[in-house]
Amino acid sequence: MDTQFNGRVAVVGLGYIGLPTAACLATRGVEVVGIDVNEATVKSVANGEVPFVEPDLSAAVSGAVAMGRLTATSEMPEADAYIIAVPTPFEANHQADLHYVRAATEAIAPKLRGGEVVILESTSPPGTTHAISQWLADLRPDLVLPHASEGVPDVYVAHCPERVLPGRIMIEMVTNDRVVGGITPRCAEKAASVYRVFTQGQLVISDAASAEMAKLVENAYRDVNIAFANELSLISEDLELDVWEVIRLANHHPRVNVLTPGPGVGGHCIAVDPWFIVGADPDRSQLIRRAREINDHKPVHVAEQVAAKTSRFVNPTVAVLGLAYKANVDDLRESPAIEIVKHLAVACPDLDIRVAEPHVNVLPHHLEEHLNVRLQPACDAIAAADIVVLLVGHDHFKSLSRSRLAGKVVYDTVGFWR
Repeated sequence: MDTQFNGRVAVVGLGYIGLPTAACLATRGVEVVGIDVNEATVKSVANGEVPFVEPDLSAAVSGAVAMGRLTATSEMPEADAYIIAVPTPFEANHQADLHYVRAATEAIAPKLRGGEVVILESTSPPGTTHAISQWLADLRPDLVLPHASEGVPDVYVAHCPERVLPGRIMIEMVTNDRVVGGITPRCAEKAASVYRVFTQGQLVISDAASAEMAKLVENAYRDVNIAFANELSLISEDLELDVWEVIRLANHHPRVNVLTPGPGVGGHCIAVDPWFIVGADPDRSQLIRRAREINDHKPVHVAEQVAAKTSRFVNPTVAVLGLAYKANVDDLRESPAIEIVKHLAVACPDLDIRVAEPHVNVLPHHLEEHLNVRLQPACDAIAAADIVVLLVGHDHFKSLSRSRLAGKVVYDTVGFWR
């Protein structure tokens, strides 16, 4: 089997993972077609533009488009490899919602001629890659799929989960090790040949279900450790202790590394993926479930604390600093800051809430419906405020003069202004 891929790649989903993946392949000489259901995204990418903020991505996309290596469309093309990088949210019962993955599979099926590799990058519960193979078999009974054959299949199916950090995606996409899990070893090797085009890290070969579970474990591990820090912050609050001082002292032990507490956990990975493990085995995943519950409740607690602080004022104004799910990005997915503002706006409908988020130009639709919430520059919001609530540790907020906070009640959830 070839160790280096040589063919056309279709990347399905041009979001935070799909578009960087497409750019990495295209800038290394591979012909890439990006597919997305959002016409505005397709138009942006086709023009060499990036619809979200990520360092170094804009140059890569514009260069790949200018070279003719990257195109974008809303129609599924014929290709030699298909990379599925679509959302996998969870439903109200915390079960994985795989309808985007199913829709992508159904769009790919009629384009298959034989010899292609279909790679799932979307984080998914164990068994999803096998389901894709089964769906393709149902849709294309004329083809032999790997789950039903011990020999050489007509189409190869594998899973290669992303494991990059927003703000460093273009670096980590290339340098990080990747796990490649196939329905069969042949499938894994076929998929690995695609990633050898740009990956400098090790390609670790395994089976598809183990690769799916490994990605969930990575994020559940982080979630459990963050939950420990967040629970410590609640305990320290009750005991009138400075949690950051307690953690600083504890971390002087050579085998202790307590993480930093915050207003909750956001992003499409850590806030979502542990639920897939819980859904896969509800009876055994007690610790993982409890960690999710602790982190999910933290925004409610913060909102309640802010509401309590408003009682000392007549017609108070609150400045909320930060809406992104983490520092120095524009990514609002699953952001605890948005949940805090929403809880506060509902609980205190007469409260004047000024939100500062330097990485966005408009309020997210979750907050637009609340008439008592407005978006302002940080300096203006702080100047008007009686209470200043720091929710995200953007560098922009670090640069603000502490004198602006004089005479104001400050609630710092990230330990910036201790």
